[in-house]
Amino acid sequence: MAPAEILSGKIVSGQVRERLKQQVMEMTQKFPGFRPGLAILQVGNRDDSNLYIQMKLKAAAEIGISANHIKLPNTATEADVLKCIASLNADPAVHGFIVQLPLDSDNPINTEKITNAVAPEKDVDGLSSINAGKLSRGDLGDCFIPCTPKGCMELIRQTGVQVAGKRAVVIGRSKIVGAPMHDLLLWNNATVTTCHSKTSTLAEEVGKADILVVAAGRAEMVKGEWIKPGAIVIDCGINHVPDSTKASGKRVVGDVAYNSAKEKASFITPVPGGVGPMTVAMLMQSTVESAQRFLEKFQPGKWTIQYNQLTLKMPVPSDIEISKSCMPKPIEQVAKEVGLFPDEVELYGQTKAKVQLSVLKRLQNQPDGKYVVVTGITPTPLGEGKSTTTVGLVQALGAHLHQNVFACVRQPSQGPTFGIKGGAAGGGYCQVVPMEEFNLHLTGDIHAITAANNLVAAAIDARMFHELTQSDQALYNRLVPSVNGVRKFSDIQIRRLQKLGINKTDPMALTKEEVNAFVRLDIDPGTITWQRVLDTNDRFLRKITIGQSATEKGFSRTAQFDITVSSEIMAVLALADGLDDMKKRFGRMVVASSKKGQPVTADDLGVTGALAVLMKDTVKPNLMQTLEGTPVFVHAGPFANIAHGNSSVLADKIALKLVGKDGFVVTEAGFGADIGMEKFFNIKCRYSGLRPHVVVLVATVRALKMHGGGPAVTAGVPLPKEYTEENLQLVAKGCSNLNKQIQNARMFGVPVVVAVNAFKTDTKAELALVVQHAKEAGAFDAVECTHWAEGGKGALALARAVQRASQAPNNFRFLYNVELPIVDKIRLIAQQVYGARDIELLPEAQEKVALYTKQGFGNLPICMAKTHLSLSHDPEQKGAPTGFVLPIRDVRASVGAGFLYPLVGTMSTMPGLPTRPCFYDIDLDPVSGEVNGLF
Repeated sequence: MAPAEILSGKIVSGQVRERLKQQVMEMTQKFPGFRPGLAILQVGNRDDSNLYIQMKLKAAAEIGISANHIKLPNTATEADVLKCIASLNADPAVHGFIVQLPLDSDNPINTEKITNAVAPEKDVDGLSSINAGKLSRGDLGDCFIPCTPKGCMELIRQTGVQVAGKRAVVIGRSKIVGAPMHDLLLWNNATVTTCHSKTSTLAEEVGKADILVVAAGRAEMVKGEWIKPGAIVIDCGINHVPDSTKASGKRVVGDVAYNSAKEKASFITPVPGGVGPMTVAMLMQSTVESAQRFLEKFQPGKWTIQYNQLTLKMPVPSDIEISKSCMPKPIEQVAKEVGLFPDEVELYGQTKAKVQLSVLKRLQNQPDGKYVVVTGITPTPLGEGKSTTTVGLVQALGAHLHQNVFACVRQPSQGPTFGIKGGAAGGGYCQVVPMEEFNLHLTGDIHAITAANNLVAAAIDARMFHELTQSDQALYNRLVPSVNGVRKFSDIQIRRLQKLGINKTDPMALTKEEVNAFVRLDIDPGTITWQRVLDTNDRFLRKITIGQSATEKGFSRTAQFDITVSSEIMAVLALADGLDDMKKRFGRMVVASSKKGQPVTADDLGVTGALAVLMKDTVKPNLMQTLEGTPVFVHAGPFANIAHGNSSVLADKIALKLVGKDGFVVTEAGFGADIGMEKFFNIKCRYSGLRPHVVVLVATVRALKMHGGGPAVTAGVPLPKEYTEENLQLVAKGCSNLNKQIQNARMFGVPVVVAVNAFKTDTKAELALVVQHAKEAGAFDAVECTHWAEGGKGALALARAVQRASQAPNNFRFLYNVELPIVDKIRLIAQQVYGARDIELLPEAQEKVALYTKQGFGNLPICMAKTHLSLSHDPEQKGAPTGFVLPIRDVRASVGAGFLYPLVGTMSTMPGLPTRPCFYDIDLDPVSGEVNGLF
């Protein structure tokens, strides 16, 4: 009989690699930017493991697989390894994932627990119990097979011998080779016997085998004379035996006596060079197969989301009834659906979570999606449904058009929730849910802002008190105390010294003059702009006297409380680009001026680091969902008058990365387009560097009738008949406001889609008239929307219009250059956006302009604080007034946030409660714990 034909693993594995290389090339051509991903997790630093891993990385690079080697130190615990596995399981860019064994750790680690923690669909080593179970059941198309048995089967196929009907013998019963090899041969229709070192009739069983696979781990255990003539012999063993002819004193042999066996077998694998090279090739093949399965189930860049089916009712129930009828998905499911990893998500119960900023670094190379801002015409006091439209639009884009889409909205203050307005979660079948969570504490961000703001306020008054009651040396001894005989400046004190031009770090080296400059902020009480805050509407705190206790030694002053969301800290949170940027902005916040006219900052007070600590969790956006299951970021809620009225830059940036280049992020700007949209463009986009693709302008027949000369609209009072009966003349006349707001949006070079939010009292003729006027005024498109009553389905026309508009030419530009003088920037906004003839600065405003210019704040953007009920400063002037002079009463600075805010007319930053506040309707079921009442 002729000697056996050699089954060279080197040759066959080379053929496999070439085939895989071609498959990967075809994948990347079909799906640009896509590559199969392999992760190799190693614990410790064993030399043999390092060698095996290098072989795998080299093979992956040759084929075109993106391989990532994650190396944990040998101090890693089981929990460390499991955490890393959870992250890799969640990473959509990882299709194959192996844990390199053995685990070289100083700590006890359960290997089986670790291998079973790998997601079965990524377990390309085939070692998890689930994959082993599927293999034993014969589900070969739905599992991964361990690489060595898989390589053995590939070598057997190379012989051209049919496995079906053959008698096979497997020697060895390990989970890695023997047991899966038995199952693999069995489900390829061989008759299989498994033997092992304790089998008493081993030679007899071997002699019956047409196919013999040996994985016993004993050098040359199987003798050549045992083998059936013409058998296929696959030797998986790697053993070292003494050999004085070798430099190392040993040589590698298999489990089969090769020289005698090759005289009996028809095919045989050598050792080395047989099964070994096939193992790595099969790992690569399983990784490519996993990537192919991924592509069959998912389109790269496309989320796989479970949307909630709405059960629409007529008449539409109350908002709270609709919200409670919906069963939100677990928020960790929402996070997984949008591509967030488990370690990027901090759960706050079942329905809300915070998202780590680390996701931005992970996705830094991911292109941004389309950026859409929702704004409105000048509203009635009732509001025209911007929030509802925002939610309706994302539900339409996501649940109905299956686009990746995120809504980014502001967190509401509890003041309006318990006051006159109620909640701000949207309405009807377009809500963020659960609405009671959304409208109440959420994750505590606003409470943290309250604490941080009031720490600054306390620091101001305490500092003034101590400066008034202590000598320079006494202040210095307390500010820079001696600890164990050593004085040391803190980092924040070093910054103050540098600001003063004192370049010293030794506390003992300061002169008396330098000590005086260092310890005395010398705050002028009349210039203090920083107030205490509370997240409750309380009109009796609008003006108070503080310091009346005898312990304050007569140092009292008049002060006030504002509502928390008006705090500059809220505006900083909304505009910050990360923790470091937020901390720097805190340090720059100006709280007062010294008696010499120098700005006094939070850094001067020494409070910056403490503010950052109090606010460290608030910087993470809050993840929630809509009624139809689309994701929402709820983050920051600055006022839209004395601040810019937009949700956070960070939420928008993370969302734009998560949705990918073909997805959409829809955010909302407070009040009408003349206020919220203008600030979105000139302040938020200026700081974020983001460029919007589409403006959605919300209009209602009700508001247009008001602008056309209709009677006053008052919250809590039934609408006059002019608003409930058809009146085309009023609508047509009121479209002057719509036209002006369309012009305002187009002024920034962005396409405008008008969403006509239909109410049940509107007639078809009225709605059609608004659509016609909008298109004639230059809107890219205008559509009627019924999302309040129908959810996303009612905003489908709007969603399609937004899709088309996002592809239209876009020439986004700012209204002004920040280098212009303060007065010129204010004048440009007044004339171009509001329609004013000119502006008039009252004496106090003129003084502030001069002061801020002198202090170096003249190059900040402008944030106009005026009424939202008119394009002018007079809330009674409706429509699109022109020719008026805009009075600027005062100008104030939010230097940390990064803008100046001129005050137009009078306004309160602490709302009051109405005669019948919303809290009359809010209650708690003591049995179920459910919130009841109107929001």
